[in-house]
Amino acid sequence: MTEANSRLRVAVTRRLPAEVEAQMAARFDVTFNPDDHRLTPEELQAALRDSDVLVPSLSDRLDAAMFAHAGPRLRLIANYGAGVDHIALAEAQARGLMVTNTSGVLSEDTADMAMALILAVTRRLPEGVIAMQSGDWLGWSPTAFLGARIRGRKLGIIGMGQIGQAIAQRAKAFGIEVHYHSRHRLDPETEAALSATWWDSLDWMLTRMDIISVNVAHSPATFHLLSERRLRLLKPSAVVINTSRGEVIDENALTRMLRAGEIAGAGLDVYEHGHEANPRLRNLPNVLLLPHMGSATIEGRNEMGARVIANIEAVARGETPPDLVTGLSR
Repeated sequence: MTEANSRLRVAVTRRLPAEVEAQMAARFDVTFNPDDHRLTPEELQAALRDSDVLVPSLSDRLDAAMFAHAGPRLRLIANYGAGVDHIALAEAQARGLMVTNTSGVLSEDTADMAMALILAVTRRLPEGVIAMQSGDWLGWSPTAFLGARIRGRKLGIIGMGQIGQAIAQRAKAFGIEVHYHSRHRLDPETEAALSATWWDSLDWMLTRMDIISVNVAHSPATFHLLSERRLRLLKPSAVVINTSRGEVIDENALTRMLRAGEIAGAGLDVYEHGHEANPRLRNLPNVLLLPHMGSATIEGRNEMGARVIANIEAVARGETPPDLVTGLSR
């Protein structure tokens, strides 16, 4: 342990994997959250006031008003997660604070979950589980639980970053036709490797797809990107998969259309209002709801912790952290 690290005071807002916490405790002067409760505003203010480094997660809202409580020793917000839409980046930068994240670590895990949701919804697994758990299954029938064959289906990926490309790789292996709309078109070599078809118009792509997978970050530009108008462009047989951010879809409109049979199904791991999914989505037989499990693997969480530690150690050495989102090293 270096002298610089021994003086670095770190506050962690949520419980992290034991391996990560042990490594952090060996390197820094750390305050942990032993019972994993969501910090109250007062507790979060105290952490900002008394620490060199804050390690928040998605459940911590760091807006301009919260940053007003930052103490003079605060230098780094080392976010435990890829998304930073819960952090007022402009305010952090104005205060000379660095913000880092753990982007790229969870692409494979999230793509696995998106593929799992695609399979589960198109093959009607939620309905099968319900029938078995309730004891209502009376035996095999030629017409029971008929889903859709995956091979040959058209998948429209919205957002072809690392996660979108990882989903495309998996879909190609299943014989699914890969289509995509993204801010930036892939280079010809990557496009060919993924057998992916580019759509300049999101609206036109939506009208042709059997499955839509949402993989964009939440920002003012992507809020309700899938608005009611766009959802109504989908075929009634289409299914919607979202493992990115809930705010990207108009959840109320999606709920109405699912209940009316205007969209065949949905697999959702994220919700427009945090952990509060629209209650009218619950118990729909054509919907699979998960509690934000897309990145929940032991390996992924440990790798996230390693990235957080690497960013903190870089700051302790006076270097620019490798995952800098905003702010200048000083």
